[in-house]
Amino acid sequence: MKKIIPFLILLVTQIAAIAQEKTFTILGKVVDSATQQLLQGASAYCQNTTQGTITNKEGLFFLRLPNGGYDLVISYMGYEKKVIRISNNLPAVDTMQIALIKEEKALAEVAVVASTEVANGLEKYGHFFIDQFIGTTPNAAKCVIKNPEALKFYFFKKRNRLKVTAREDLIITNEALGYNIRYQLDSFSYDYNTSISQFTGYPLFMEIDTTAEVKSQYEKNRAHTYLGSRLHFMRTLYDSTVTDEGFVVEKMEDDPTSAKGTLIKNLYTEDLYDADSSDVFINWKGRYRISYKMVNPDKRYLQDYKLPANTRAQISLLDVQEGFIIEENGYFYDQQTVISTGYWAWKLLAELLPYDYEYH
Repeated sequence: MKKIIPFLILLVTQIAAIAQEKTFTILGKVVDSATQQLLQGASAYCQNTTQGTITNKEGLFFLRLPNGGYDLVISYMGYEKKVIRISNNLPAVDTMQIALIKEEKALAEVAVVASTEVANGLEKYGHFFIDQFIGTTPNAAKCVIKNPEALKFYFFKKRNRLKVTAREDLIITNEALGYNIRYQLDSFSYDYNTSISQFTGYPLFMEIDTTAEVKSQYEKNRAHTYLGSRLHFMRTLYDSTVTDEGFVVEKMEDDPTSAKGTLIKNLYTEDLYDADSSDVFINWKGRYRISYKMVNPDKRYLQDYKLPANTRAQISLLDVQEGFIIEENGYFYDQQTVISTGYWAWKLLAELLPYDYEYH
């Protein structure tokens, strides 16, 4: 027995060390930029994750995160929020100092006065907004915005454009994937001339607490959503397992009207892939077609886009300006230089999984 105890202690220590290697910590202090006053109760979370907290009376917050990259969002009522890119690959700092700037209320008021708010906006545009923001997938039918009255709708006749903002965080329940989502919506816009919608915001996920049986169904739904998703693809691209996982990548011709593509047999040549550090740089430029045949595309997608019912591949397009960097959890940047169309673009908020999701 005496020999077993030291062995168990050693085993526990080794397991703890392994677990520690797969995580990193963030300690931060939030203050007023002008007075250096400590801001207690400030929100600190990594957007598109389940990782969040608030500052204590010393203005401090602490987060332990799975290795990878994140956008850390710091917000406090009456102050401009701050977004900071963090990862386990960046130099460690004992305490991150974060100074928030007070909002200029006058500027916000001018922006509202200069726009045209629709008095009955929710009634007129609410359903359309949900389709463009949450989606039209089967999972979207199980998503509900709990506080739709927070939405404000503006229509600009000259530009033929709809804009939507929110006076407070949107609270969304996704009963398909088992998440409550707190979403800071910066803005949503839809251009009726081009039929293009764009939105920016910062979601924080919270697991729905329920029975083991329901949780098991959530896990099945999440796995189905994950397979073939952009998150899945980015992780396999990072791990050099794209082909093994069932993805096919083609480089498209420069002509945007052409559907011809050339199969890329080796994605990991020096001119396309640089993994000298724990970050991976993907040196792509132009259009790429990503096909995934392990899971059939949803029937609703085929109906929406009038595609043959016997289509057997999820097909997405990536338009890349100047390459991008991927972290091991599938987070990549700069995301604004990588535009998704096709199947990935159809899967909106109702299909979104957090960066700390683990596929089993």
